[in-house]
Amino acid sequence: MAEESARIDHSLMWPGVTVIGLIGVLLSVFPTSGRAVVDSLFHILTHNFKWLFLIFGLFCVVFLIWLAFSKWGNIKLGGPEDEPEFSTYAWASMIFCAGIGIAIVYWAFIEPVYYLNTSMLHVNPETQKGLLGELAGMYGQFHWGITPWAIYALPTFPIAYAIHVKKIPALRLSAACRGIIGDQANGPLGKLIDIVVIFAMIGGVGTTLGLAVPLGTALVAEMTGLAESFSLQVIVLLVWTALFTITVWAGLKKGIAKLASLNTYIAYFLLLYVFIIGPTTFILNNWCNSIGLVLSDFLRLSLWTDPITNGGFPESWTVFYWAWWVAYAPMMGLFVARISKGRTIRQVIFGELVYGSLGCGVFFAIWGGYAIHLQTSGGLDVYSILKASGWSNNVTIVAILNTIPGAKYIYIPVFTILCSIFLATTLNSAAYTLSSQVTKELSGDQEPPRWNRTLWGLLLGLLALGLLSTGALKAVQLSSIVVALPLIPVLVLMVFSLMKWLKEDYGETLTTQVECIPQEKIKPAV
Repeated sequence: MAEESARIDHSLMWPGVTVIGLIGVLLSVFPTSGRAVVDSLFHILTHNFKWLFLIFGLFCVVFLIWLAFSKWGNIKLGGPEDEPEFSTYAWASMIFCAGIGIAIVYWAFIEPVYYLNTSMLHVNPETQKGLLGELAGMYGQFHWGITPWAIYALPTFPIAYAIHVKKIPALRLSAACRGIIGDQANGPLGKLIDIVVIFAMIGGVGTTLGLAVPLGTALVAEMTGLAESFSLQVIVLLVWTALFTITVWAGLKKGIAKLASLNTYIAYFLLLYVFIIGPTTFILNNWCNSIGLVLSDFLRLSLWTDPITNGGFPESWTVFYWAWWVAYAPMMGLFVARISKGRTIRQVIFGELVYGSLGCGVFFAIWGGYAIHLQTSGGLDVYSILKASGWSNNVTIVAILNTIPGAKYIYIPVFTILCSIFLATTLNSAAYTLSSQVTKELSGDQEPPRWNRTLWGLLLGLLALGLLSTGALKAVQLSSIVVALPLIPVLVLMVFSLMKWLKEDYGETLTTQVECIPQEKIKPAV
């Protein structure tokens, strides 16, 4: 243990833990004023910088597609002899479960219901219900499609190139910036970058927990007949914390990879169940129509700021989502970089963009399509339930689930298991990545100390418990979005660092597809 403890960078570990703990205490003691401050910051950032978030999202898509088809796309993230550590299926499963987690389970059912009663793209909810119904299906596909996964993927390549090609023994964003900032990566600037990343990751996880715990409690209450209460929320949180802490203790291959693969099979069952017994024809027609709308209006959707009427839709939905993805991007970049050794840049780009977008598209096509059909066909007035419950998404999701045949004894229990494993795969990925961040030296083949990644798992659970007890979890969720703004220049800096390294190692004059070059020809990182 003493030897492993010496591997920890305490200048990152304890400031990160202290800041997180201090914020948790302040939000717990002053939940109302803390929430007001964060809400105010969030409004200022999303209103004044919505253009920046939207342009950045589109930049990520354009840059990565260009990179995939460029002469750099064939470069292997590793040496010429390196082979992928995981099968393609396990690799794709880990990426999807880590990046989306329980959020897709939560929003796929409920998000289209909001869209059906919200003015967007200047469509009137009262007089243009048919068009609004089509946009409701379309926006889910857009908000969870290629742009979010491009934002997630952007930091993957500078980090992967740093640890697998440059052999920099540090799984950190500061190491991936070394091509531009040089030795400052080891100084105060590098420390600042990494501490901001740790804070953003904690906030992102707080957002996930904020969605997960109330939903899990509602599902358990529905199955058992118990009343929803704080005690039940604590029990649900403790069980989930134990689950993801055990898997992160087991490591990548024995824990995280197996759990992610299992989760995808459960998801297949639940999706096929609704697809077969639900409005199959409507789901297919709606999905086809939604894809067509996204493809035809992608640029408009990507850059729509609503500058004249300022109705609030871009800020409340698109900008919020883009900022959330940016806040989560460092964790995803670090995690995907670690598990992608031996794959080419092109393979990883298409893996994240295609597998991720397709996976989310299926969830929204089937579950979102089912919810839209319930509302538009009169099968269930979902929006009225949402409104009558005081805008409780959890109550509304349970109401939707109860319309599915076999809900009580089959669908809801299996759905609850899916939520549990989805949350566990996201949080154990976060704990694994946080522990990697604070480890002094970590090669692309090593794992951070077991005790440290287990400690982070417990810390995440304890932080959630403390915030849950005061109702201050919402403030932490929004605080992660506030951190997203300073992360954008860091992510852009990483892109310049990557391109500088590629040009140094492979030369400016190459005009054809390049192959992976031997390690001895790679220029050492500054």
